[in-house]
Amino acid sequence: MAKYIFVTGGVTSSLGKGIIAASLAKLLQSRGLRVTIQKFDPYINVDPGTLNPYEHGECYVTEDGAETDLDLGHYERFLNIYTSQANNVTTGRIYQTVINKEREGAYLGKTVQVVPHITDEIKRRMLELGKTGQYDVVLTEIGGTVGDIESLPFVEAVRQLQWELPEEDTAVVHLTLIPYLKAAKELKTKPTQHSVKMLSQEGVHPDVIVCRTERPLTPDLRRKIGLFCNVKQEAVIEAADAPTIYEVPLAMMREKLDLICLKKLNITDYKEPELTKWKEFLDKLNYPKSKVTIGLIGKYLELQDAYKSILEAFIHAGAVNECQVHVVNVHSEFITDDNVAEKLSGLDGLLVAPGFGHRGVEGKITAVKYARENGLPFFGICLGMQMAVIEFARNVLGLKDAHSTEMNPDTSEPVIDLMDEQKNITAKGGTMRLGAYPCDIKPGTLAYGIYEKETVSERHRHRWEFNNKYLGQFERSGMVASGKNPGSNLVEIMELTNHPFFIGVQYHPELKSTVESPAPLFVHFIAAAKKFDEKKNEAKSALSDALAH
Repeated sequence: MAKYIFVTGGVTSSLGKGIIAASLAKLLQSRGLRVTIQKFDPYINVDPGTLNPYEHGECYVTEDGAETDLDLGHYERFLNIYTSQANNVTTGRIYQTVINKEREGAYLGKTVQVVPHITDEIKRRMLELGKTGQYDVVLTEIGGTVGDIESLPFVEAVRQLQWELPEEDTAVVHLTLIPYLKAAKELKTKPTQHSVKMLSQEGVHPDVIVCRTERPLTPDLRRKIGLFCNVKQEAVIEAADAPTIYEVPLAMMREKLDLICLKKLNITDYKEPELTKWKEFLDKLNYPKSKVTIGLIGKYLELQDAYKSILEAFIHAGAVNECQVHVVNVHSEFITDDNVAEKLSGLDGLLVAPGFGHRGVEGKITAVKYARENGLPFFGICLGMQMAVIEFARNVLGLKDAHSTEMNPDTSEPVIDLMDEQKNITAKGGTMRLGAYPCDIKPGTLAYGIYEKETVSERHRHRWEFNNKYLGQFERSGMVASGKNPGSNLVEIMELTNHPFFIGVQYHPELKSTVESPAPLFVHFIAAAKKFDEKKNEAKSALSDALAH
């Protein structure tokens, strides 16, 4: 049977429960244990698929088409394993299941209540992955903050599991904040004491307290926290701010977080941690040999989590190229024909990000035109690919009214159109083309050179697609479909044949990029940006030499 570790948070949100959970899982995995992580979110949305990115950051999509919390991206990036529908559960999904069962008469006429019916469903899902026999340890991150009304049923479910399961089968890790007061020049433990007290009042007592802090914890502070929170001093863990999230597993290893949990779970069959590849990645990340500047053209830039997987994929690709990737945010709403050269002139590459709706699309189209005309490496993802198609149709094919029916339902040139199977769908939640689909790649193309294989599988999240009625016109003029879905003939990849690096994809390659398996498209995009930068510097050097003589 699997063992279970529950990760809770206190004092404030955004402390990094997901990173701590992923780091602990990485350490356990490096010791030879089979590990997975799941996230329980307290909001009533069935999934984050209908949430605005400003509300909740990006919506992460798994292989099996689940729209999930962005923390599942961290889990996959750290563990290099796939998650699924079972790895992300919301209050909405729990209540939906219970209400459906009540309508079916499954409760034999009983009054349906939070306890036991809601908590029983939460427990069932908490144990579901552990019962598959695939894992030695299942980590469960409880979203929200202890004391939130929304989190109470989840905490109660943890309490019941601690009582029902053998003592050595569960452990609770509680993440809190130790704030530093500049006026008093000291770290304060009182918020952590109150947080643990609140958790204990709900019947759950932490085995480990992980303290987010800007300043080092002294032995006296650790002793004080341990004494007043009733945990051993060695189980008070310092989680100092790190320059990158990928340093956190090594920091937690130094603090012996994994060993403390192994001892609590009575797991004795483990090896020394094997983190060679992880350390090699960090060496390349921390000591780059070059630098490129990439423009991220988007419209949710006020919240960086809206493009979390893209930013992390840049980090992975940068490390492979031993290159620091400096990302410049360029808001598409403010790009015009008059200022595009000024805004984009210092870049070595341009990525046009995914999104929905008409806001900012003309700025994206203008940015694509600049990249096409100036030989600037271009990479478009989902809506970014569609904007490249529209730009090419308008400015090369002469189809001045070319557009997507998403933004202009009445366009006379719908080069991007709603997928046939989407036309009769009215419900928005979970109804897009979601999850992994195969893509056949045409030999001899840029895409084939990147993937070095004829068939790949990538994840999708879209309703609109390239209109194949126009494909002949595009290919005769130099923009070719280098990747198609073998079943539906859906165009997955478009690229220019007369450009150093210009490619757009309908899918989301950033979702499968991990530390150990960086996304090939990002790796080659950064390599192309490096070449562009080198040529730019060579031209500058040649010009200065000519002027000197």
